[in-house]
This record gives sequence, structure tokens and C-alpha cells, in this order.
Amino acid sequence: MASVFTRIINGEIPCHKIAETADFIAFLDVNPLKIGHALVVPKQEIDYFFDMESDIYTAYMLFAKEIAKAIKQAIPCKKVGVAVIGLEVPHAHIHLIPMNEVGDMNFGKQKLQPTTEELDRTAASIRKYIII
Repeated sequence: MASVFTRIINGEIPCHKIAETADFIAFLDVNPLKIGHALVVPKQEIDYFFDMESDIYTAYMLFAKEIAKAIKQAIPCKKVGVAVIGLEVPHAHIHLIPMNEVGDMNFGKQKLQPTTEELDRTAASIRKYIII
């Protein structure tokens, strides 16, 4: 059975896309910790992050770096935090979260529930800074 991320990649589930290449996609988390919280996902369905082939892993991290740079320019924050958890969806993914303090990366705290319009505006503002 395809993961929820594979279903997003295949267009079966809509997303607020930030960027996409032949191998990777980045989109906003619909229940973010902070506005601008994005997920970066390889199109190849790999469960465990560190099972990726080295060349794919390297390209993936470079793609994520560009997304993080765009988030930092679009969303007022001190840094963009990176988290790889991988327990909730069996498909490798990176969380990129705008942060001003360590607590902004606390996955145990209440998630935000932005409207579709807020997510659309946020994705559009991040896309302005994408250079891929």
C-alpha cells in the first residue's frame, strides 16, 4: 500500500507544494508546529532515511538545503530547524521548521491548524525564493 506521501506525489491527495524535481518534492505540513513548517520527501518510497543510496541521500540533502534557504527568507525566524523522525509515516522525510527558540521544534506540543488560504499564501511566499 502506498504511503500518504506517495499518494501526495501521485496527485491523489492535494498539497501546498513549494518545489518539485524529478526525484524530490517539498510541501507544507497541513498541521504545522510553526507557519512555514515544510516536509521534504524523496519520490522513491524508502521507509528508513539512512537506507537511501548515498547519491540519492546527497541530492536529497542539497534539495532540502534550498528549501530551508527559501523558508528562512520568506518566514521571519532565527534559523530553520531540521528533524528526521520517520515513525509516523513509513516514507523517509525531513521536517524543516522555522524557529526562534528550541521549543519551536517540540513535536509533543499542540499543532497549528492554518486555513487552506493561509497555507496557500505561505507556500506562495516561500516559492518566490526557490532557486532550483
